[in-house]
Amino acid sequence: MTDIFEYLSNNAYPGRGIIVGQYEDKPVIAYFIMGRSVNSRNRIFIKKDDILSTEAYDVSKVADPSLIIYNAIREYGSQIIVTNGNQTDTVYDHLTEGKSFRDALETREYEPDGPNYTPRISALIEEDGYQIAILKKQDDHCLRLFYRYRAVNGMAHFISTYDHDGNPLPSFSKEPLELKVERPFEEFAASLWAALNNENKISLYVRFGDREIIFNKNEGD
Repeated sequence: MTDIFEYLSNNAYPGRGIIVGQYEDKPVIAYFIMGRSVNSRNRIFIKKDDILSTEAYDVSKVADPSLIIYNAIREYGSQIIVTNGNQTDTVYDHLTEGKSFRDALETREYEPDGPNYTPRISALIEEDGYQIAILKKQDDHCLRLFYRYRAVNGMAHFISTYDHDGNPLPSFSKEPLELKVERPFEEFAASLWAALNNENKISLYVRFGDREIIFNKNEGD
């Protein structure tokens, strides 16, 4: 069992991270982004029409929006999609066509940002549980890892793009980390934001059921 607050406090750069689970019979979602470059750090989260997106904080400083500006969270019926890139829209489009989470991600692979080749991490919350996927580079091909979990009150799973800081950045090498969700909404969200490295963190979104909060470092949060 992972103490997620301790884990993040001791990790200067896990990159982007997703937590999905359940607390008091309600879905739990957390998604955070971090950055080392000026381009990556120039972002905020915006929620509009049930879509959580990344947007440039200062448009004049945008160098390359291709991998940093995207819809991170979308809903399709009772299902909630959470990803670290534009595969959010790929999953959404496949669901509208009656296809599956896995079908969608079989059409995608890791990000083309060598030498890091950042993994694409994704989750889909359903009525009785959730699915998690990691697409990462292994040798000369894309390794696609899929996991399915039953929803259990007070439990969640965590994945991130990287194991830790480095050059190049080492891809997340573990299975999804199991953690307990024992703190109420406000405390969980504040503790998670505080645990992220202050220099590298950019934004955090946390949702328990219908309650949600956004932290944007560029806006002084």
